[in-house]
Amino acid sequence: MGTESTSRSGISRRSFLTGAALTGVAAAGASLVGCSPSSSTSKSESTSNADVIDSASPSWLGAEPEIAESDITKTEETDFLVIGAGTAGMCAAGTAAELGMNFILAEKNDKVPETREYLGIVNSKAALAQGGEVDSMKLLNELTRYASGKCNQDVIKVWIDESAELFDWIDPKMQAVGKQVVVDMPADHETGGTDYMLPVLQHVWLTPYSEPMRNDVLLSLVQEKSPESVHFGYELVKLVHEDGKVMGAIFNTSEGYVQINAKNTLLATGGYPANPVMMNALQPAAVGCCTASSFNPADNGTGLKAGIWAGGVKDPDAAPMIFDRGAVEVGVDCGYVGEGDDAAFPGTIYQENIGSQPFMKVNRNGVRFANESAPYDTFCFQAGQQPGGVWCQIFDGNASEDIIRFSTIGCSAFANQMMAAGMPVEEFVATSRDAGFLKKADTIEELADMLGFEGEAKTNFLEQVDRYNQQFDAQVDDDYGKEAYRLSAIRTAPFYGLWFGGTLLTTIDGLRINGDCQVLDINGAPIEGLYAAGDVSGSFFSGNYPEYIVGVASGRSSTQGRHVARKLAGDL
Repeated sequence: MGTESTSRSGISRRSFLTGAALTGVAAAGASLVGCSPSSSTSKSESTSNADVIDSASPSWLGAEPEIAESDITKTEETDFLVIGAGTAGMCAAGTAAELGMNFILAEKNDKVPETREYLGIVNSKAALAQGGEVDSMKLLNELTRYASGKCNQDVIKVWIDESAELFDWIDPKMQAVGKQVVVDMPADHETGGTDYMLPVLQHVWLTPYSEPMRNDVLLSLVQEKSPESVHFGYELVKLVHEDGKVMGAIFNTSEGYVQINAKNTLLATGGYPANPVMMNALQPAAVGCCTASSFNPADNGTGLKAGIWAGGVKDPDAAPMIFDRGAVEVGVDCGYVGEGDDAAFPGTIYQENIGSQPFMKVNRNGVRFANESAPYDTFCFQAGQQPGGVWCQIFDGNASEDIIRFSTIGCSAFANQMMAAGMPVEEFVATSRDAGFLKKADTIEELADMLGFEGEAKTNFLEQVDRYNQQFDAQVDDDYGKEAYRLSAIRTAPFYGLWFGGTLLTTIDGLRINGDCQVLDINGAPIEGLYAAGDVSGSFFSGNYPEYIVGVASGRSSTQGRHVARKLAGDL
């Protein structure tokens, strides 16, 4: 996720598996974002553009840092500078290493981030062998529909056309460390109350959370072929740029400021989910429906801001990646606690996977308000319009059988697999159970009290349970159109309830790029020497993460990183 990644110093694999107002700049943010402020190292192509830039600059962007030449303690030279060792950056660096390029990989942390072992791949040999052929043009237009047309189809086509080659490149490396791939074949059934396209895309390496992970495998490749190329502890400060051309970057390191001059620079720095000031300004709807975070703490938007300072243009509309898994105690609201850079979401459980199961979910008034069988963020955004932005999920003693029948896709299918393997539901939600968030009762009335329903809300809740049971008996959801096979009865003790908000994974609205991942300026022209891949790049998503296009974010990021390296090496 993440970059589809989580920091090893932050979220544990156990917690992953188990589980705002605008500040006055948002109005400008929709029209601004794109324009870089003038500075001593950045010149706009025209005086009129510079005037627009200065007048539109939002407070979250700030001024580009000024680093005196005398403060530079060391200067290095390279042909290809990769900034960020996440999903996109490691594929770029691994490709560069194999192709014998002169490159440097600069990462702010002291190790590569942990990655998800999932990739969305279009028409791989492994998928085709199982009958998983995807209509690439239908997929292109489905993604365009998800984005309401606010995308660049040439950017999307790079992933569609080149991801199979990426898989051919990375899979043997994973097999060499004992990880075999499984192609996720979704069931052929109606999904989400409508007929969503469910293409065969997700490729999962077995034992996905055991080391070495994909980034570790690629790091070994890079260090073997080009051991001097990896620089950890290099925190990006700014790009070196002048007259519409990028010529490298300046980093803050243990040795002081280091400048790396480069013929070409790739930003692969992730999104800005760890920057609450930017989130409040640019993504208030996401903030308003989230209780927890599952992002890489290093993804603070520095790369995005650096690209804008260098003349790049940001996607004007928000595109968050939110999963419906932020379990919380009774009474907790969505949104940040605290102010400014110190703001944080209140939830401590980042990924309670069962939240993605389509059980009955109600608001604080005790009533349903949306179809629970929908993409992760769709339900979260629906909940964002309810009191507190949170919802309560209800299930009973037959939950294991229900989950298997629900047959969800993507990473929510982990619940299906665990139930099929015989894991008790309470063990599956052990993190919430041990924290006291999961409520368990012998009667629905007792459960209602434990979940905080009082007065009219309790009456509503009990009536809602009765109505939901009637809908299950009739096998028809005549309120919100949920599929019959995703209805479930609430009659068998014990009864369970758990409050949720959304979990913010990352942001996927970034710098506008063309099909070769070149960053574009305000006039739509490529900025010489500057590329972006992964979550710091844009032109692919808008408004949402297309959850039913499973693995597209990781697949997109990996394919883009490899594409840039191959393009610069003359391998395309």
